[in-house]
Amino acid sequence: MVATVNARVESLSSSGIHTIPKEYVRPKEELTSINNIFEEEKKEEGPQLPTIDLKGISSEDKEVREKCREELKRAAVEWGVMHLVNHGISEELMDRVRVAGRQFFDQPMEEKEKYANDQATGKIQGYGSKLANNACGQLEWEDYFFHLVFPEEKRDMSIWPKTPSDYTLRPIVGRPVDYGLALLFGFLKEVKTPFLVPKFVPKFPSCHTKCRPATAEYAKELRALATKILSVLSLGLGLEEDRLEKEVGGMDELLLQMKINYYPICPQPELALGVEAHTDVSALTFILHNMVPGLQLFYENKWVTAKCVPNSIIMHIGDTIEILSNGKYKSILHRGLVNKEKVRISWAVFCEPPKEKIILKPLPETVTEAEPPLFPPRTFAQHIEHKLFKDALVKK
Repeated sequence: MVATVNARVESLSSSGIHTIPKEYVRPKEELTSINNIFEEEKKEEGPQLPTIDLKGISSEDKEVREKCREELKRAAVEWGVMHLVNHGISEELMDRVRVAGRQFFDQPMEEKEKYANDQATGKIQGYGSKLANNACGQLEWEDYFFHLVFPEEKRDMSIWPKTPSDYTLRPIVGRPVDYGLALLFGFLKEVKTPFLVPKFVPKFPSCHTKCRPATAEYAKELRALATKILSVLSLGLGLEEDRLEKEVGGMDELLLQMKINYYPICPQPELALGVEAHTDVSALTFILHNMVPGLQLFYENKWVTAKCVPNSIIMHIGDTIEILSNGKYKSILHRGLVNKEKVRISWAVFCEPPKEKIILKPLPETVTEAEPPLFPPRTFAQHIEHKLFKDALVKK
């Protein structure tokens, strides 16, 4: 059975097709490197994505602290990507994020379409599918949901999914008096629609932060983790501890954008890509996934598959940090493979500087006569535009 291109990849996948539309078939030169992702993940030989244990990142023991920081710096220099473990974000919260995201995509198509974006009019937040952005008109085998998640005051809650409930509002249980305590704590300040608390339900949890919506709480904790990482990267360049944080916008201006990537089962995974090869434009990118492999990194001139490490978060160094460090920290080329057995979902959170306010260029401390600046000064918006234009030229 052959199909034409539908609006959503999920619709194609569930339609029973055996042959994917030609718009999803990669060029011949790419096909030789696309293999079975489950077999690739089993391979033990060759380089492996580093795993960094952050348990000692703030240790009072100087030796423990310095060892952790040096390992993180080395991974940023040599790879530009790593698994983070003992990162301080609970397994329970990560599971809630996974469940909320999966439940959104499990809804009927007409429900998801209520949150559809419109890239043609500049409405990029919401539910969508990748439009062709290259001269060949190729498409990627994924749908997604994209939205700004931090800072809180810059979020557009109107496009956040109302279902499942833990996406926008953590369900509240408790006695009326407990509801009053929740209001007193102030965590309901953003809720504009009144609702009732059922009677005769278990007592309201003592820790009100557990009742924050999963995505918002996760974003808040990632923002704190980003500060720790930027601090270590700053020290690794011989800079003041808060220098990179300031250079990318600080607490008020650094934006966290979440993109939930949904990769449906593909009948011909050897011909398609979930995400084509690219580097991230962000400062940092944090990735959570549903323990289905798919991420590959281009390291030492070959594709290396990231293994699934329990309770880890994958972190990428983005172009922004590569530019500020004058290439000392790497923004690695990566891509996403698909498969015919399991749906893969990943939650990518991009930490991005403001588009126009900051000029991205190598910091003076990273430039010497022997190491001249590798990148011209540009705003973040100009960097994105330049990159899209450059990619389009390469693919012509």
